[in-house]
Amino acid sequence: MSQLVLVANAREGSITALRLRRDGVPRLEPLETTGGLPGCGTFAVDAARDLVHAAYKDDPPGVATLRLDRASGALVEVARREVEDSQTYLSLAHGGTVLLGASYAGGSGRVWPVEHGDGRARLADPTARIAFANLHCVVPAAAASGTVAYFVSLGDDLVAQYELGSDGDLAPLDPETVAAPQGSGPRHLVVDGAHAWVMTEFSGEVLAFDRAPDGPLSPAGAVDVVDPRHGLRRSRLGADPVAEHLIWGADLHRAGEWLITSERSSSELASVPVDASGRPAEPVAFTPTQPQPRGFAVTADGRLVISVGERSTLAELLQVEDDGTLTSLGTAPVGEGPNWVRVVEDGARE
Repeated sequence: MSQLVLVANAREGSITALRLRRDGVPRLEPLETTGGLPGCGTFAVDAARDLVHAAYKDDPPGVATLRLDRASGALVEVARREVEDSQTYLSLAHGGTVLLGASYAGGSGRVWPVEHGDGRARLADPTARIAFANLHCVVPAAAASGTVAYFVSLGDDLVAQYELGSDGDLAPLDPETVAAPQGSGPRHLVVDGAHAWVMTEFSGEVLAFDRAPDGPLSPAGAVDVVDPRHGLRRSRLGADPVAEHLIWGADLHRAGEWLITSERSSSELASVPVDASGRPAEPVAFTPTQPQPRGFAVTADGRLVISVGERSTLAELLQVEDDGTLTSLGTAPVGEGPNWVRVVEDGARE
């Protein structure tokens, strides 16, 4: 039994494919590294069509569409489109026919239809654009009315929420935005049914939200997820967290009964229990991982974590134990500056 894992290496402008072997003790095996993607720090996987849409930060920036060979891990470019702003986060919706992007530098969110035909794919002209400061994340999720897209704005301390039409149109929900605590720096978001959680960059918290059947979020508490033993202080926009020894929260993912979060100043992953009501509790464990862990991924069964660090050239495989602690199972080489990880699930669309 095996799966593919893809890792974006921003410093060298590449994507590395790894084989996740799950016969016996789980392990990672390196396959192929595909270059030609300057500054690539995000991609979205259409696993049903074996396509990867990868953002690059050239001049001008753009999105490359690549075909994935599952046997070798090689990626072959099939299309490339210039975009107005470099993309920080990409997600797919409506069965891979709509691509959503969030741009931190451009303060914008966009939607592009994906045109498929003759075994190829290309991005059409954008159908919607929104503007908030330092957008860091966009996540689509099913709702009673259809599909809702959530855009997380670090600079404006909010989550913006829209109904996403199959044609790529965005229609604001009521309310259009939900506030996060001022100066917390909301960054990445996870949605699971009636609940959602946001990791903050500056305050090092998990913010919990209740989610109505038709999509709107409402605040439902918060918990600190940074190890207090490191003495990290609250950060702010424009600060240097390394020089000033500040909180530098990054990513989060659901792993069964747990949320796993990453913090870059301490280079640790936190294991946060979540109850049936979606409320997070104090972390039960802090696990050292690769230096400066911006991004990581969790397998669909919630049992394995693949973590990378921006100051490392290794991907680390960790097992989620029944008590929420993480056990390292080994590493595999990737490229320089790895910062984005996705597991390619069989026949599923991200």
